[in-house]
Amino acid sequence: MNPFSHIGLFTKPNDTRVDKTLFQLHEFLLERGYHVHCDRDAGIILGLPTMPSDLLARQIDLAIVVGGDGTLLSTGRLLADHEVPLIGINLGRVGFLVDISPADMLTQLEQMLAGQYKEEARFVLHADVIREEEIIGSGEALNDVVLHVRNEVRMIEFTTRIDGYFVNTQRADGIIITTPTGSTAYALSSGGPILHPALQALALVPICPHTLSDRPLVISNQSVIDIQLCEDRDIPARVSFDGHNNIELESGDALRIHTRPEKVRLLHPQSYDYYHILREKLHWGVQP
Repeated sequence: MNPFSHIGLFTKPNDTRVDKTLFQLHEFLLERGYHVHCDRDAGIILGLPTMPSDLLARQIDLAIVVGGDGTLLSTGRLLADHEVPLIGINLGRVGFLVDISPADMLTQLEQMLAGQYKEEARFVLHADVIREEEIIGSGEALNDVVLHVRNEVRMIEFTTRIDGYFVNTQRADGIIITTPTGSTAYALSSGGPILHPALQALALVPICPHTLSDRPLVISNQSVIDIQLCEDRDIPARVSFDGHNNIELESGDALRIHTRPEKVRLLHPQSYDYYHILREKLHWGVQP
């Protein structure tokens, strides 16, 4: 029995490089009798009707994302509430998450749509911004939540607590709270560890800390993280969610970060090998 019937197409906005692949994909799905639905950007390219994102998420049982990791991240956040599985077609620059090349797309999709795939569950972070005991904003991230300095080349000072326990007060350009999914992104360039996707863990990675003994810290993904900006250092800061949806912070503001119960479901070809992805993208074992 075919595991899928209603398939949603999602794509990178304002990028003509996706057009050829998207048309080819759409024709492939229609020939096999699938009901195809489009997000706004895919619908504009294909000249097809679109629907609001929340309604689209309730209509489909599979999403195919054409673009890069950033496109898959935004689609994953959108579909997390509904736990719709995603397949990524890589037209981006990196491709840690979107792991099917356009050249292999039709062959691999034929197998995956017949049920021959590997599935991973990736968890999502939720963060609330608290000012004077009131939530003034919130956001979600599949990669990372980042607290960082705003507009000035100065360090911010903040205190971190985990599950109510005091960890430290540190001065730095900021701190990254990363999932395993995000451990190969900004956190990696800041000296953080690579976390295998199967780990139920988070990493706290300081950005350019003033004290060299401030090192990345790996904790359970069931922990609740509280970070508060010190009140005696009035330096503008902000928090970002997967590099977007910035919220401006003032001294004394706090972040409370925890994982959501819903997961993002990623589908891969049966030949998927995480370590091969690392070798390819990070050029491990490659002669200069």
